[in-house]
Amino acid sequence: MRPYLIMLKNKTALVTGSTSGIGLGMARALAAQGCNIMLNGFGEAGAIENIRASLEKEHSVRAAYHGADLSQPEQIADLVEITLRTFGSVDVLCNNAGIQFVAPIEEFPPERWDQIIAVNLSSAFHTIRHALPHMRRAGWGRIINTASAHGLVASVNKVAYVAAKHGIVGLTKVVALETAGSGITCNAIAPGWVRTELVEKQITARAQQLGLSQEEAAVSLLAEKQPSKQFVSVEQLGGIVVFLCSEAAAQITGATIASDGGWTAQ
Repeated sequence: MRPYLIMLKNKTALVTGSTSGIGLGMARALAAQGCNIMLNGFGEAGAIENIRASLEKEHSVRAAYHGADLSQPEQIADLVEITLRTFGSVDVLCNNAGIQFVAPIEEFPPERWDQIIAVNLSSAFHTIRHALPHMRRAGWGRIINTASAHGLVASVNKVAYVAAKHGIVGLTKVVALETAGSGITCNAIAPGWVRTELVEKQITARAQQLGLSQEEAAVSLLAEKQPSKQFVSVEQLGGIVVFLCSEAAAQITGATIASDGGWTAQ
């Protein structure tokens, strides 16, 4: 049996933005290694319950759901508290929740800026602030923040998203330095294009703007940024999370791991 299978069994992972897309892929990957899961995100109640129940059935773990709005600090505090009350620990924290809005800066609504910074950046500060004391007491923890290729490079019309994701990279480094040698690591993952619901909306907008089919627009999107011309999969990102939780990654901290088909190598 691989060492990380033993290490993760019966630990608890809190994954924000995990009712779909990248976060759900992370939750499934961690559950497959024995982690109990606290789900968080928005969606239809029945669909979320199906996800929760399937995690328990398929992986013989415990799973729960908390609908905290991550733009609200008091709800974030309750999310961490309920996770601790339900499972007894927060061993793995995946800060993944994210939203997007696209416009030139002079047309960018200030309320959209505030919302994106709150959900994509400030929420990670709040979850870490509440979870870290419990990880310190346990002498072990893994904090994994979802950055983006846009945490390393920029694109036009995404001022709030790029600012937030660059902030996540900086936050990751500071937390790594403050926890170095404690048994806790903090790293970021920087995905390129992943065909999530968020990206699908951008593909649709591109198709309408350029008069392309949905698939033609998807190819166009990839060709513009991602040299591999292939989408990153949620399963691949889940695998990176599992690796970062393993003993092999115990001395990887403060790193931002790009999984972007060569995007940021250019």
